Order: sequence, then structure tokens, then C-alpha cells
Amino acid sequence: MAAGGGRFLSFEGIDGAGKSTQLRLLAGALAAEGRAVVTTREPGGSPGAEEIRRLLVEGEGGRWSAETEVLLFTAARRDHLERTILPALARGAVVLTDRFADSTRVYQGAARPDLAAEVERLHAAFIGREPDLTFLIDMDPAVALARGLARGGAEQRFEGRGAGFQAALRAGFRTLAAAHPRRIRLIDGARPAAAVAAEVLAITREALA
Repeated sequence: MAAGGGRFLSFEGIDGAGKSTQLRLLAGALAAEGRAVVTTREPGGSPGAEEIRRLLVEGEGGRWSAETEVLLFTAARRDHLERTILPALARGAVVLTDRFADSTRVYQGAARPDLAAEVERLHAAFIGREPDLTFLIDMDPAVALARGLARGGAEQRFEGRGAGFQAALRAGFRTLAAAHPRRIRLIDGARPAAAVAAEVLAITREALA
């Protein structure tokens, strides 16, 4: 349990897997039960981190080196942690975030596996915490990529790397889930959204009990 009685939950998965939808549905269900809920996202979630978000998710795929991306993600996450997550947990809220450190581990692992140790070193030095519970929404990369591209908009930098990159991300997330089975719960995202939401809510209620 987090300091102050709050709980910290994250949603992870490849682009287009339905993370944002499931986060929104869980937030609504918990709020209806009378719980204080804070929803947020990464990169972003605080004014400074939202400014960094635009640098990370817009533009062409090779805009930054893998090393620069790691530093930008860590800077955004630190500001997010200081200004949004920790204060909400101290108030006793349930914090739901669309992505956290697992995304950096997986995305940078797919692009540059040799940076894995540096990602962990920066995380230990400047972030120093994990979610209490993580939902990994798992889905076929081709289906998820089609969904992501259909959304349109300027934030297409990672989708633009193609199906092979998305497949590598899915493999990375599944490997991470296998390594941390107590924290990361693998959820089949290919089902109807209501069925996925029911499973997520049941697991969350158990965790909060």
C-alpha cells in the first residue's frame, strides 16, 4: 500500500490495445463506489511532463536517439511523480495511470536492448517506485496497430515504426509480465470491452480490499 493509504495502479500494453478505455471504465466504476480516483497518463500527467510529451510522441520516428528518449521519459516521469502521483496517494486516492515505467523498459528494450541496465539505473535513482498493481492489456499487434492508426492525430510517432516494432513490444510486455506475476496481471484485450472491464474491476476490488 502507498503512503497515506492510496493505491497506485497502472495500465500497460501496445498502442491501440485499449488501455485508455479500460482505465476510464475502471475510474468510473471506482468513483461510483465512492472512492477518490485520480486518472493520469504518461508521458505527461503534470504541466511540465505534458510539455515533454509533445517532444516524445510527435514527429518522425528517428527524431531522438534511444539514449535521449530514455532521459526525456525519466524527466517527464519524475515531474509526474512529484506533482501528481505522490500528492494524490498522500491524500488516500486511487491513482490510475495510462503507462508508467514498464513502458520505458519495453519500448527502449525493443529499440535498444543494450540500454536496459541504464533504464533501470535511472529508474532507481530518480523514480524509485513501482505501481501496486499493473494491468497489461494484451492484444494481437496487427489489430492494435490498425486501431492506433485509425485514431489519427499528431501522436503517431511510435505507431509509425510499423507492425514489426509493435510485435516486439508485445513480446517485451509479455516477458515483463512473466517476470513479475504478482504485480503485473495479463488481461486478454481481444474480448468485448465490457468483459475486459469486469475482469479488471474484480481484480482491483480484491487488491483494494
